[in-house]
Amino acid sequence: MSRAFVKEDVDVDDGLPERLVSPHPNFVTPEGLLAIEAEVTRLGALLATAKAAEDAMAVATLGRDLRYWQQRRSNAEPISPPDTMQIVQFGSTVTVVRDDGRRQSYRIVGEDEADPKTGTVSHVSPLAQAALGRSVGDEIVIAGQDAEIVSIS
Repeated sequence: MSRAFVKEDVDVDDGLPERLVSPHPNFVTPEGLLAIEAEVTRLGALLATAKAAEDAMAVATLGRDLRYWQQRRSNAEPISPPDTMQIVQFGSTVTVVRDDGRRQSYRIVGEDEADPKTGTVSHVSPLAQAALGRSVGDEIVIAGQDAEIVSIS
């Protein structure tokens, strides 16, 4: 067969599964959108380097990750910071006091931004779902325990 009829840029099945994309709306804070864009740029540069080095495994992994972040960027729905602190909304920081006296604060952000260790939770998390639309003084249930919303910022 003549090489003229063979496509050189055929995507090769590298055996890596695609990263799963959430079925939920891709709400992001303004900072979250900047982080997604930075990740797309970073991965694009790393992918170019891996291609130049002919590192097939790195090309496969970075390509998969880049596709994920490009998709997340394409369907991102930036949400402006809340204009009122009367009710818990996307982007709000909510502080609760649990029945055992623990005081905890969480900011409600997009799924890719969430990191409970740093005080951010996804808008689809049970904690966020319990708090969204609520006000200071409202009781919510977190992991089977009662908690009171004591501030919204």
